[in-house]
Amino acid sequence: MTVKKRQKTLSYGRPPISNPKERMTSGRSRTIIRTHHRLQKEHAAALKRRDATAADEIARNIEKNGGIKMYQAASKQGQAKDRGGDSSKILVEWLQQAHVLNPKARNRGNTGEAQLNCLEIGALSTNNDISKFTSVVNMTRIDLNSQGHGIEKQDFMERPLPTTEDERFDIISLSLVLNYVPDAVGRGEMLKRITKFLRRGVANDDGPTSALPALFFVLPLPCVDNSRYLDQELLLRIMGDLGFAMRYSKHTSKLCYYLFALTGEPTYATTEKRKIRDGPAMNNFCIVLE
Repeated sequence: MTVKKRQKTLSYGRPPISNPKERMTSGRSRTIIRTHHRLQKEHAAALKRRDATAADEIARNIEKNGGIKMYQAASKQGQAKDRGGDSSKILVEWLQQAHVLNPKARNRGNTGEAQLNCLEIGALSTNNDISKFTSVVNMTRIDLNSQGHGIEKQDFMERPLPTTEDERFDIISLSLVLNYVPDAVGRGEMLKRITKFLRRGVANDDGPTSALPALFFVLPLPCVDNSRYLDQELLLRIMGDLGFAMRYSKHTSKLCYYLFALTGEPTYATTEKRKIRDGPAMNNFCIVLE
């Protein structure tokens, strides 16, 4: 009888290292991020083929490159105002367009009457744009390696499943996180798990609840635009199978942004890894639902 392997957690193979300097050039931060992602993919591939020697050597190279803390510092640097960062600005813009957030509520202070609960997975800052609506939104921030007070150190894949509606969320932010998961099945498992953390009341087509419960989803553009195994059509089909409908989308030269509303119960249809196009400069990013 074949024994099903335990799904790797998001924290698998992400060693901590000493605190890096916060400020770095944009070129250096891009190099750190790209190298880290490349090494993570190579590490996952070595583990998959059960090459322990190669996996150990790649893990040492990840540490030499600065590990998870250097990677997070580079990612955090990309959110600086002078770098045009903070993806939550787009989330706020869309929630305002959907009449979920009132612009006048910004910086109003915590009145203790916040009506919306938001879970930010992979949080890097407590001062991003969505965090400025404390009178409306209760923020829960988690990350594999907390960047400071207000961000809980936690692997989302290990977070206990909610048992009551009070433990679920109206909004989940998944910005530049799924692309870090080292394998296609793990990415599918993360998306399936997210549906269990959103409120059970599904979105309708009219009024301020049309965008809620919502998933704010950000990926590097090449994951969708230049992959052999995924394009936007397939991504929307996968999300549809999970019960999501796209409300807003935006592509820039580097990133693709989506706001999905949970409009139905997940069907959990399977999606296999299948090549849909090819080219010498394409990547192998993929999402598999089992």
